[in-house]
Amino acid sequence: MSPGDLLAIAERIVDQAVANEEIEVACSHGRSTTIRAYEGEVESLTTAETHAIGVRVLADGREGFASAGTLDHDVVTDMLAEARDNARFSQTDPHVGIAQPDGVEAVDIDLWRDGVEATPNQDKIDLALELERRVRSADDRITGVRVAAYGDSVGAFALASTAGITASTRATSSSVSVQALALDGERTQTGYAYDGAREPADLDLDRVVDRAVSQTVDLLGSTKPKTATVDLVLDPHLAATVLGLVAGTLTGDRVLKGRSPFVDRVGETVAATGLSFSDDPTDLRSMGADSHDGEGLACRPVPLVEDGVLKGFLHDSYTGRRSGHGSTGSAVRGTRGLPSPGLHALAVRPGAGTLDELIAGVDLGLLVFTLAGLHSGVNPVSGDFSVGVEGRMIRNGQLAEPVNECTIASTLQRLLLDITAIGGEVVHLPSGVSTPPVVIGGVALSGAA
Repeated sequence: MSPGDLLAIAERIVDQAVANEEIEVACSHGRSTTIRAYEGEVESLTTAETHAIGVRVLADGREGFASAGTLDHDVVTDMLAEARDNARFSQTDPHVGIAQPDGVEAVDIDLWRDGVEATPNQDKIDLALELERRVRSADDRITGVRVAAYGDSVGAFALASTAGITASTRATSSSVSVQALALDGERTQTGYAYDGAREPADLDLDRVVDRAVSQTVDLLGSTKPKTATVDLVLDPHLAATVLGLVAGTLTGDRVLKGRSPFVDRVGETVAATGLSFSDDPTDLRSMGADSHDGEGLACRPVPLVEDGVLKGFLHDSYTGRRSGHGSTGSAVRGTRGLPSPGLHALAVRPGAGTLDELIAGVDLGLLVFTLAGLHSGVNPVSGDFSVGVEGRMIRNGQLAEPVNECTIASTLQRLLLDITAIGGEVVHLPSGVSTPPVVIGGVALSGAA
């Protein structure tokens, strides 16, 4: 279905609003393909089509929500009545309400590429098979590939509300990923890599192969390092992971609940003076780009940290009302869920130097390949950070022996303040994060005594 068709469905429901009632309707339609290759054969090929609708009704400070996984007329008709009924049983909240127009004009962003639908399935299969073949043949030490995969999606979304807000978008995406294997005595070393783009022709298989293979073979012979204080060097993939964790604590809902280490710190220095980052969905180069947020407001750049100073938080309309700051156009949602504030497209301002130049400036450090245990090892409330790492030691500016079975420990707050260098080469990652490599000084590395 086209965005226009979806918008027509949403507007028909909104037109049924009665006095003193707010209605917001979101509709979506999507198709996806997933291909997995193993040992030169197609292990699986899956295609799926989804439809969804979500209806919010608000009256007298009460909110009701109903959703369905179909756009059939009879079901869609029932959604409004179901949402109204659910509102009767909800608690009153003076801050609840749909988003109101705020005068910010949406940036015209084209997220659609014809190549996803125009590429035959056989060509997509060939991409997955070629990726596996190239990884297996890239280095004699590679003993296998756990999985090589291709995936894509096309989708449309539309939203309408009684506040007069209407928004409709369509987007495409494609991706490849691979996990390489190499025997290391009785252990198996692995290396994972992926890439994403708007259409298959823009996928960079060379980069994926190089990263997966190098991270696998470079860990062969790795040992447990001695406990030390080191400088961490994070390439853009790992910098995105760490800075993404930080940005995830800067949402209005976490702040209002007191579940962020940065509560009441706006205007304070929270990071090294060279660090600046924002949420910028208006940058088409990002896979997180979008024209409208999950409540139909125009997306806009939202400064979070500028030259080390905390500038503010990400808000949807609800947390914006509660905090008194208003929405920052940062609502995220699935069609069948309620909106909440969240990150769209984290953008880190570059500094200077390549990754190799950053490594050359480190006396004793660790080039990190993987961070393990992020879900259990990071406390987003206190900021405590303790995770397993693998990588290559750096000695006198040169890559040295590979290491594993070690951990790094700090806090998110300390990691930000201890950033000593920011590279100049920004990589736009499939996650939507755009960041250069960074160096974090003075981190405790726990290994052998």
